[in-house]
Amino acid sequence: MAAPPQHPFVYIDAAALHSLLPFPSLIAHLRAGLAHPDLAAGIECPQRVSLPLPTAPSAALLLMPSWCAHPSLPYLALKAITSLPSNAPRLPSVHGAVSLFSSTTGIPLASIEGSALTLLRTAAVSALAASLLVPPHARPRSKSAALAARLRDAHPGLAVEEAGAMDEAVAAADIVSCATRSEEPIMRGELLRPGAHLDLVGSFRPAMRECDDEALRRGRVFIDFEAAMEEAGELVGAVQHGVMRRSDVAGTLAELAAGTVEGRRGDDEITVFKSVGTAVVDLLAAQLAYEHSCSAGGG
Repeated sequence: MAAPPQHPFVYIDAAALHSLLPFPSLIAHLRAGLAHPDLAAGIECPQRVSLPLPTAPSAALLLMPSWCAHPSLPYLALKAITSLPSNAPRLPSVHGAVSLFSSTTGIPLASIEGSALTLLRTAAVSALAASLLVPPHARPRSKSAALAARLRDAHPGLAVEEAGAMDEAVAAADIVSCATRSEEPIMRGELLRPGAHLDLVGSFRPAMRECDDEALRRGRVFIDFEAAMEEAGELVGAVQHGVMRRSDVAGTLAELAAGTVEGRRGDDEITVFKSVGTAVVDLLAAQLAYEHSCSAGGG
């Protein structure tokens, strides 16, 4: 998108974000931004900073900055996330906010509800990867009754069922998606059927692992960004155990989007996509939300 004209400072809450970032638009925007060679090369994204907080057990403050000076993305975004596991079950354990600035003038442009933006862009990243990796006949499945009910309500045309046993569901599924903070593998690679796609979005620290080494050994592995090799416990562990090397990773999401690496090579190939989430997609999502807000007269 072209740089927007000057607008007043805007606040974008969770409800507004869901209106401003419909998935088809967000997925297309992420794909275009990641595939644009000049744009992708111009984005600066330092490694996230994690600061322990003494206020509660395992509490942390995560800081994720990203900026770009390209004319089509003249923004700086800083996402601040608080993680307090002790909040549960009274309150959500993760809260956040994204501050958006002009990267050319430094002027603050927007404050965006960070938890909703993270959920939306994480789902969009997984959907983008799946659109490039899963076979055409694949059908998504869910194992949670509450999630199944919400999905049925939100998408009346989608058939969603709760699985009684995880192993049986994984063995039958075309797409398996994990979004937990587990430190022990909950998904066994031996269960994956030929042609399955495994989507891993939960872990973002070396101590976290959602799948075992066998899943990575059997699958052709793709990552969202290079940071995954240092932050994702599944990948860190597999390299340490000699199961895989960095050169075994087939490509990044940007390379998939740009078509510079080959995606799925056959109906029986197992593919694995590991996402740790970086400020690059926060920046692109914040851009789209802000510019749509400005176009709609927000501020």
